[in-house]
Amino acid sequence: MLRSVSFPTGPVPVPDVVARIADGRTVRAVWVNELGGTTFAIDSGAEYVKTDALSSVLAAEVPRLRWAGSFAPVPRVLASGPGWLHTAGLAGRSAVDRRWTDEPRVAARAIGVGLRRLHDALPVADCPFGRPTWVPADAPAADRTVVCHGDACAPNTLLADDGGFAGHVDLGDLGVADRWADLAIATLSLGWNFPGDDVAGVLLDAYGVAPDADRIAYYRWAWDAFDEGLGAPAG
Repeated sequence: MLRSVSFPTGPVPVPDVVARIADGRTVRAVWVNELGGTTFAIDSGAEYVKTDALSSVLAAEVPRLRWAGSFAPVPRVLASGPGWLHTAGLAGRSAVDRRWTDEPRVAARAIGVGLRRLHDALPVADCPFGRPTWVPADAPAADRTVVCHGDACAPNTLLADDGGFAGHVDLGDLGVADRWADLAIATLSLGWNFPGDDVAGVLLDAYGVAPDADRIAYYRWAWDAFDEGLGAPAG
């Protein structure tokens, strides 16, 4: 959450816990962040193992995945431990996968559809989690209160091969907030991942909402303010 992620550009050492889980199967690093966290695909994506020096990041994700998995397509937790999380593979590719580099409208549409489905599916009244860590306690009255993804950057939506929405990943900051906490950051991230393509309107149209300039500005400010406190770039 709130850290820039990218595709590996060179060899990445495989931690002992990942090698043990793989048990001779193929292992490939698929995502890295600037603080040393890495996601490894096992057996061509049949399973994944996330590792992170900040154990609390993954510890928070485990119960959220287990709860959200009853209502929405998210990775199924297989096992976890200090600094690692082992999940079953979820069909689909990240919205920023090279497959979608030249199809930003397709990616934006799927992100919007996916967020609407998530917000409609997760029951606010039954959610056992508080607000996302970066959302201020004194946030303005909500347009619509939902269970937010909490880190709705483009990479965290998966697309099926036909370009449709397939699922969500990285739910470690899932919590109850205004839907614009997700929409403001999802539209912001399109500019990072698809520079030069103004497709925020496509995302919002697919979600089914008109732009709310005030709420977008507020939640982007809150995101940046929290992130500056961490000393890490958003993404």
